Amino acid sequence: MQDAQKPRPPAEARLIRAREFTADRAWGALDIACMNGISTRLHWTDQPYRWHVNDGEEVFAVLDGTVDMHYREQGQARQVTLETGDVFFAGVGCEHVAHPRGVARVLVVERAGSV
Repeated sequence: MQDAQKPRPPAEARLIRAREFTADRAWGALDIACMNGISTRLHWTDQPYRWHVNDGEEVFAVLDGTVDMHYREQGQARQVTLETGDVFFAGVGCEHVAHPRGVARVLVVERAGSV
């Protein structure tokens, strides 16, 4: 049988409605995918995280709610407000902390196992 004729396993597909996701604790997460060592997780929170520096780069996308992202740049504390649809990129060595205003749902893409 030629490769083109071999049956293929069904492709995995799933729909995740971010606004319906909840967790039993702040920053609880739903693991969506891990591709080549990069994790994609949906987080639910109503509490600030903690100041941290990731083991690599991080993409932080607000899917629902509002988040005040505090970060340090060249030793200076800065803050930006992220609304639904906004994306924050933390480069290598960027110290940051997220403070949601009420409930927020965020998609985080980072190296698997990062802080």
